[in-house]
Amino acid sequence: MSIPSPLIVREVGLRDGLQSITRVVPTADKLQWLQAAYGTGLREIEVGSFVPARLLPQLADTAELVAAALRLPGLITSVLVPNLKGAQAALDSGAHRMLLPLSASRAHSLANLRRRPDEVVAEVGRIRAARDAAGSRCLIEVGISTAFGCTIQGAVAEGEVLRLVQAVLDAGAEHVGLADTVGFANPLQVARLFERGLSIAGHRLNCGHFHDTRGLGLANVYAAWQAGVRRFDASMGGIGGCPHAPGASGNVATEDVAWLFAGMGVPTGLKFEALMALRGRVAGWVGGEPLHGAIWRAGLPRTLQEIE
Repeated sequence: MSIPSPLIVREVGLRDGLQSITRVVPTADKLQWLQAAYGTGLREIEVGSFVPARLLPQLADTAELVAAALRLPGLITSVLVPNLKGAQAALDSGAHRMLLPLSASRAHSLANLRRRPDEVVAEVGRIRAARDAAGSRCLIEVGISTAFGCTIQGAVAEGEVLRLVQAVLDAGAEHVGLADTVGFANPLQVARLFERGLSIAGHRLNCGHFHDTRGLGLANVYAAWQAGVRRFDASMGGIGGCPHAPGASGNVATEDVAWLFAGMGVPTGLKFEALMALRGRVAGWVGGEPLHGAIWRAGLPRTLQEIE
């Protein structure tokens, strides 16, 4: 049997996780979190978002986190930006990758960004022009949220998602991902949409972002992996969520994703003991906020060493 190609896990707890809770974690704790995450073997981390501090005080120290991340050898430092102003801050910070969210649901886009999807596509073009003018090597990625359904709008047509995939690439994004923002997806739907998307975008469609709201997060990760995706977002302890999906449990847990692929012999470079230790520290830093995931409940089986 051939050895499976390595898998990349992008840790998003420091951004997606923290923006979903009201607690403001001190910068010193975040810096420890960043260092510990790096110690688990994670080599891509989304450290924050360049949004106005009045809207998300939890992420007001993003520039400081970027600066610290850039000092860690081999780490790809990622930030989320909502618009051109945020993108300019990302360029100034020296981040390696900026992620711009674009909702495939018109209703969600208006609620979340106060813009229609095609207005966000136009913003991608402006961000690309600014990036090129600055001579920066920062990669532009678009995450297409509500790609599998929306709590506000309901169903989202696959044709619209695919149209937006092509549109953002034409506008200048280097990469694009599909996100089950509110946990509506099922594995057959995931496999079908990623297969159709890959036929359009090829390797430029290179990220899956799944929430475990209804217990199908890992099944959907597996379906996307079978379709050809080799890069996934995940969050320590499964923290994170969407303000337009009340009660949602959050992202797939990083430690659960690591366990899934370890069991299948897929290399991730992640160290289980370090991941579990970090999960315990995260629980303290977020001050009683609920954490999710499954592997922490049962623990690691005695056969772990046999499959690493």
